[in-house]
Amino acid sequence: MDKRPVEGERLQKALSAAGLASRRQVEEWIRAGRITVNGDAALLGQRIGPRDVVRVDGRTLRLQRRPTLEVAETLFLCHRSPGDDLREGLIPRLPTRGGRRFVAISPMPSVDGGLELVTADGVLAAKLQRAVRGWPAEFSVRCRGELPAPQQQAILQGALDDGSTLVVESLLEGQAEQLAANRWYHLRTQGASGKSIRQLFERQGALVGRVMRTSLGPLQLTRDLSRGHFRRLSAEEAALLAAALSAAPAATTGSRNSDP
Repeated sequence: MDKRPVEGERLQKALSAAGLASRRQVEEWIRAGRITVNGDAALLGQRIGPRDVVRVDGRTLRLQRRPTLEVAETLFLCHRSPGDDLREGLIPRLPTRGGRRFVAISPMPSVDGGLELVTADGVLAAKLQRAVRGWPAEFSVRCRGELPAPQQQAILQGALDDGSTLVVESLLEGQAEQLAANRWYHLRTQGASGKSIRQLFERQGALVGRVMRTSLGPLQLTRDLSRGHFRRLSAEEAALLAAALSAAPAATTGSRNSDP
């Protein structure tokens, strides 16, 4: 039996390290037959080397590793509970060697919660604050009672109090909470803040209990991160974030003014 070590890197890991997609997305592409290696359909767990030709939908990929963020050690992904103060609760517990002053990127209102991205690097914080205006984000909103179809349609239109229009890509109705009249709604938007999401629902007469952010750009709130806890970004997340930053326009926005 040949016991020589298998050379090369797993396909999912290579594409993720290049900042092209998450490993889960790559697995979905492989199952769908969208990826080929040297002309043959790719297999889950397949390893590739520097001479292999990888294509997605017929397009040849350059699998040069994107550099992960040099300041990844100062980036933290937090799962904040609704009502908890980020600066007085989670931030004081972050490792002090990450930096003395932490900045939250597009923080959620204190009454709400979910995914929070915090960094101790001021230059990076400024870049992220600009970039998130054009990034997709997902939210779960708990409302009192079921929203009629006209209200849901109005939310999809994205009108805000200041006359601007939020780009709402989708709105899905979740299951009602047991023994209560509350119902969850899940929506995906472009460049929205937690404040604008709450306003979007409340201006349609919805009684909003809480808003939870579940994703921000390439970052997802995963089940392994419990409420009130935090962790550093993984190498895969850092690579995806670096790719999203490099692809972000100099000035972006997730809303459009309704005036012509």
